[in-house]
Amino acid sequence: MESFTIFSAIDLRGGRVVRLRQGDPDRETEYARDPVAIAQRWAEAGADWLHVVNLDGAFGEQSRASENSGSPDLRNFEALARVVEVGPRVQFGGGLRDLDAMRQALAWGVARVVLGTIAVEQPALLAAALDEFGEERVAVGIDAREGIVQIRGWQKAAPIQARDLAQRWAEMGGRWLIFTDISRDGMSSGVNVDATAALARATGLRVIASGGVASLEDVQRVREAGLSGVIIGRALYEGHIDLEAANRQNSK
Repeated sequence: MESFTIFSAIDLRGGRVVRLRQGDPDRETEYARDPVAIAQRWAEAGADWLHVVNLDGAFGEQSRASENSGSPDLRNFEALARVVEVGPRVQFGGGLRDLDAMRQALAWGVARVVLGTIAVEQPALLAAALDEFGEERVAVGIDAREGIVQIRGWQKAAPIQARDLAQRWAEMGGRWLIFTDISRDGMSSGVNVDATAALARATGLRVIASGGVASLEDVQRVREAGLSGVIIGRALYEGHIDLEAANRQNSK
């Protein structure tokens, strides 16, 4: 069996750590105002990887150098730069819609960028990112509702099925894919293991499951399905999963 990775999620909104239910910006729970303290907490619990998302960027509030330095998106990037210094490797996505933004994130020490909207809207840019940064440093994030890909912070349906987009990425030479079932995200209702594993089998990609993780049993089911990793968010913040226990289980 290939290595399996547990990713601790840190979703940033205006510099705060939050979780959304089913990707709805109006259904937010704030967990902390100091992302670095959260990163340190997960690092002390044995995290090797963090999955960091710039929600403001995903919703389209992109940074520009001329903007006020207090803008939500810029606060998230400032937080990212500090989180990277904590130690665990960082997988980062949300609003990365040009090569310069990707270069900046990687220059700060991000290990892998996650691209969603551009995978649908700008496949040539996705190919350029893969060519410049390599297969280990670029992942595609597919967020789907009833099999249909959702883009721009899950606010818009794309005219493509999740499996078709994943196959396009595989044919492009990509290696990593993150699949989120939006209907389960933030709901602690269990991972959609069947749909996620089906994507992996159909494409040969290394697929990371996301959305709905509620227990150690969910983590084990994802691992036993032959998937490459799982992202855990709300269940960690609300104490339903102990990260140290999850890592011990994963090491057996």
